[in-house]
Amino acid sequence: MSGQEQLYIKEAFEQNWIAPLGPNVDNFEREVAMYTGTEDAAAVSSGTAAIHLALRLLGVESGDTVFCSSLTFIASANPILYQGAEPVFIDSEPDTWNMSPDALERALSEAERLPKAVIVVNLYGQSAKMDEIMSICDRYGVSVIEDAAESLGAEYKGKKSGSFGKYGIFSFNGNKIITTSGGGMLVSNDTEALRKARFLATQARDPAPHYQHSEQGYNYRMSNILAGIGRAQLEVLEERVAARRAVFNRYFSAFNEIEGFTFMPEMDGTKHNRWLTTLIIEAEKVGFTPAELINRLAEHNIEARPVWKPLHLQPLFKNVKYYPHTEEDSVSEKLFEKGICLPSGSNLTIEQQEKVIFIIKEIISK
Repeated sequence: MSGQEQLYIKEAFEQNWIAPLGPNVDNFEREVAMYTGTEDAAAVSSGTAAIHLALRLLGVESGDTVFCSSLTFIASANPILYQGAEPVFIDSEPDTWNMSPDALERALSEAERLPKAVIVVNLYGQSAKMDEIMSICDRYGVSVIEDAAESLGAEYKGKKSGSFGKYGIFSFNGNKIITTSGGGMLVSNDTEALRKARFLATQARDPAPHYQHSEQGYNYRMSNILAGIGRAQLEVLEERVAARRAVFNRYFSAFNEIEGFTFMPEMDGTKHNRWLTTLIIEAEKVGFTPAELINRLAEHNIEARPVWKPLHLQPLFKNVKYYPHTEEDSVSEKLFEKGICLPSGSNLTIEQQEKVIFIIKEIISK
């Protein structure tokens, strides 16, 4: 917490705006829209809810397909199933670890029927190759949902992450770079669509004096209390990005010269928010696997994790179509096999990080 959250929470209590809707919600939406450079924003209960609403607004329904990055958390794809549609997973490419434009182009060119949407994930705070992806999708007339759940504060060629697609989504879950405890945001330049999103997120209640509902809706709105937390968090977002980048730089300085350690790239013309410091470890060069390093760190009460397991390898999606980066090369599978996420919190002290670095160097030396 930044220390300013209680001011907005106190204001909400004084105004008796406790439930969903209220001044903090309105202001949080306005402030996120201003920060991202989009026309409007709708605060909702989670990033997953924001993706679901985006799919609804694009008319995704049973029998449709939606293309989605494979190397991501399952929340990126679950809303496709909510709509009864079928996902098609697209591999990563090496420069950003994000959706491969080559694989996307191949998938679109081979599609019997074009997808209703493409969900592009900005993994771990690094923007995908949005110029190439937007150009391909524009050529095929397919709308883009930019899943920027992990990349708030990142930039691509001077524009904020989340502002490129028809819709952008953010997550304010407890583990994100800023948090409302739980919550998300849907952003777009289509203000009329976001009015519809708010309607759907509030149980699709018709404007009638009684409770009347003409279509299916959801209980997806954010509370005025949580929005107050979000407003205070947004004020320190740039500090959080700077803190995460400083954590990355210390790890990079410590291990960049180690043969067999390769950090997640920051593509030219982009600003990675370094939500998590991630790297690949080549066991044949350093003498241990990522899993062995995770276990050794755990012995010292230090948590590290593998990178996301690609969705096309998940049991839930075992029969789903998948397009690798090239016919011979599945980048996401290699990243999953060799990747690791190191402790990266904004409040990680230098002493704590030096302990992590010391232990890893000790393991390397042995």
